[in-house]
Amino acid sequence: MFATDRYPADFIFDNISMLTNVIDSGYRSGVTKLINIACSCCYPRDADQPIREEYLGTGPMEPTMTSFGMAKLAGIEMCRAYNRQYKMNAISIIGTNVFGPNDNFDLETAHALPAMIRRFHEAKMSDSPTVTVLGTGRPRREFMAVDDLADACLFLMENYDGPEPINVARGEDLSILELAQLVKKVVGYSGEITLKPEAGDGVLRKVQDVTRLNSLGWKPCVDLELAIQDTYDWFKLNQ
Repeated sequence: MFATDRYPADFIFDNISMLTNVIDSGYRSGVTKLINIACSCCYPRDADQPIREEYLGTGPMEPTMTSFGMAKLAGIEMCRAYNRQYKMNAISIIGTNVFGPNDNFDLETAHALPAMIRRFHEAKMSDSPTVTVLGTGRPRREFMAVDDLADACLFLMENYDGPEPINVARGEDLSILELAQLVKKVVGYSGEITLKPEAGDGVLRKVQDVTRLNSLGWKPCVDLELAIQDTYDWFKLNQ
């Protein structure tokens, strides 16, 4: 969120450039099927929960993510347009918060979970007595292992055709405090978790509806705690 808020021009330019080049080049080179991966930031900030695919474009996005979200929304519409005009088999998925080995652990630009892994690890190494979690810890989010995302992409390439996007997520959420407690357990940190309510919470819940995906026959199979452990093991070997 920090990076998208600070560098909105970079995010919208780079992402739209990638999307237009990849989708158009796919069409012109005769690619038989293309999958476009968008993310939940293209949904309205105050969408009803769980978030259904038809909520796209029904309200304003989170202000700190608008440039990035608009680029992802443009990619979805471009796939629809190429499907309609050129009969190109281009499908779009809308992913949730994905994590795993080879993630970005930079504290200024990382997503919530890898940043949390690094902070708990550094607190463990320095014998810090506390790790501070911003906000009240009450907001609820969902997280998916990258192996589940990859498996879902392969499944949809074989089992889904159509211009309308489809959510790819676990459909299960947990609070930020519950996530912090899980990361603390995996890292083996023995200190305390402190909260900083004055930092604010943002949207209190964000979870995607996966009815459409589940109806096709796919569900996630990677245990969340084991996925966090794999990610932490990779981080320790590659920091």
